[in-house]
Amino acid sequence: MNTAMLEFLYEPALIPFHISVLLLILLSMAETFGNYIGLRPSSFLKKISPSWLIESPLVQVKFSKVLIFVFFLINFSFAGYFLQLVIFASKQYFLAWYYVILPALVIAIFFTVFLIHCLDQVMKRKAIENKVVLLGRLATVSSGNARPGFSAQARVRDENGQLHYIQVEPEFGELEFQSKIILIRFRKSHYIAKKISKSNDLFSSDEF
Repeated sequence: MNTAMLEFLYEPALIPFHISVLLLILLSMAETFGNYIGLRPSSFLKKISPSWLIESPLVQVKFSKVLIFVFFLINFSFAGYFLQLVIFASKQYFLAWYYVILPALVIAIFFTVFLIHCLDQVMKRKAIENKVVLLGRLATVSSGNARPGFSAQARVRDENGQLHYIQVEPEFGELEFQSKIILIRFRKSHYIAKKISKSNDLFSSDEF
């Protein structure tokens, strides 16, 4: 049993796939220990990876791209062993590694792409809220009058020039139709606004 295992490990036709398994083990160990000391090999891999590969649509996934390399190593070693064992079962010998490495690469790439996109579909999407910051911006009451307890609609532009329609309410007093206001606070579903004097030259007739 030990002799057969040693023959398997030292078989020249299987060396590329042994190296793939060894790299997988070393990468896993280094990533685990590096996580504690702040020196992870994944950071180094990101730096040396070409930009065309990082920006490729095939690897735009919601999890660490190091996992893609891990999947590739697993698939490559598995495909190589599988092909060589099938050949050995039929011919009673292994083919030279350079005959098997290309089909193993093709199979590994195919299954790696398949796996990462399957995993990408089931991974919980990161909730990234793009909250538009409107506090402190100037707005115009566009529908009705607002008073405490009764909101009215106003229009305001964000920093990108995008027009938004919001509900506004004053702290006290009344905000008349077409009043110029400034948004000072957000409260649940509406903004608290303060009326701007008509004499304020910050506003121009074409701003809104």
